[in-house]
Parts: sequence; C-alpha cells; structure tokens
Amino acid sequence: MSTEADPNDTAGVIAPPPLIFLSALGAGFLLSRQVGGGSLPAKVRLPVGAAALVAGTSLMRSFVQQFARAGTPLDPYKPSQVIVTDGPYRFSRNPAYLGMTLTYVGISLLSNSPRALAPLPVAIAVIDRGVIAREERYLERKFGAPYLDYKARVRRWL
Repeated sequence: MSTEADPNDTAGVIAPPPLIFLSALGAGFLLSRQVGGGSLPAKVRLPVGAAALVAGTSLMRSFVQQFARAGTPLDPYKPSQVIVTDGPYRFSRNPAYLGMTLTYVGISLLSNSPRALAPLPVAIAVIDRGVIAREERYLERKFGAPYLDYKARVRRWL
C-alpha cells in the first residue's frame, strides 16, 4: 500500500485564493497611488468600510472554524475529507470567498482608496473561474450525489 498522496485528489485551483485577493488589492493601491485614490465622505466610507470589514472577517473566521470542526483541510491543494454544510455554508457554498471580497471592500474604503476597488471584479472573476469552478468539479467527482444535492440547495455566492 502506497503512502503517497493522490495528485488528482485536489481541486487544482490556479492560485491560493488569499493571494488572488491580495494581488488585486496591491494593484488597486498602486493604481490609487498613480492616478490618485479618489475620496469618499467619511460619513459614508467609515461605516460602510467598517461593516464590510467586520462581516468579511467574521465569514472568514467562521470558514476556518467550520473546516476545523469538520476535520477537512483549509489548503485547496490538499484532499477534501467532507462537504461542509454547517454555519454560513447553509446560505453560501463559498462564504470564505465572500468574506475575502467584503474584507477587500472594507480595507479599500477604510483606507480612503475607492479606486483600489477597480481590480476587484477581476479578482472575483479569477476566483469564480479559476478556483470555485475547479473546486466544484472536484467535489462533484469526489462526493457525487451528496455534493450535487448540496449544490442544488445552496447558492454559489449569496
């Protein structure tokens, strides 16, 4: 019996999701620096930015907790052990990516760099096609009908 891991037993995502979001945020801050960050009134950007940041980090924390409880790895390059359907996974199949998106928005607004939001749609598209679509194909192969049932019940993002 071999102890080597099966290289096909992963989703094969194109890059770690946090790296995708951080790269886009960095590009957004560079854009803001080059062309000017723009500005929003503090009475708008502070409460909206804070709410987005709190909601985003809460979703990401819940993602970590749910995966730990389920005994499945956070690392998308390691085999999934189970389908997580508790906590925020009752409402969204991808609360971690939703959390990362909200955190990105919160950081951009709180730093008064609304132009840093410009690369966000690109990051979301990369996550959607290069991460989520690959994860879904993998989970369908690995778990079959139980995952397809879950997928039919719960939305991809919201």
